[in-house]
Amino acid sequence: MLKIFILLLHFTYVSNQSYEDRRCRCVCPSPAAVLNRTLNRGRKLFIANVHPSKCNCDGVILPRVGDDVKGHEQEFCPRCECKYETRNTTIIMVVVIIVVWIQVLLTVYMVFLKCLDPFIKKGKAKYYKEHSVLSDETCKLLINSDGAED
Repeated sequence: MLKIFILLLHFTYVSNQSYEDRRCRCVCPSPAAVLNRTLNRGRKLFIANVHPSKCNCDGVILPRVGDDVKGHEQEFCPRCECKYETRNTTIIMVVVIIVVWIQVLLTVYMVFLKCLDPFIKKGKAKYYKEHSVLSDETCKLLINSDGAED
């Protein structure tokens, strides 16, 4: 069990390098909306892995759409909102692994109880005799007392 956990942590560390913990996220209007070419007023999302000091219109957006907004940068850039975001994917992955392990353990426990259930019921059937609230003698007395009142 310990070896499997260590192996999973190793794969988590190796696969962690494929995700970015830091990013610059910019939301801007469509370049066509700034240039009044169409009525499309939708917004576009730009995500880049840049240094925090370059998380702005000049560092993220203009290299991608520079040709589309050439000469209109002063109108386009103030309408963009850029935020630098950080996250810790290692903690996220460890929490997910723990949740999955808990689910697996609970499922195994449920299967164990389902397999054990017939043996428990079989043992109770031998020694259990059903008792009714009203015994036969009590029923006879009640019937006789009802007949006596008539």
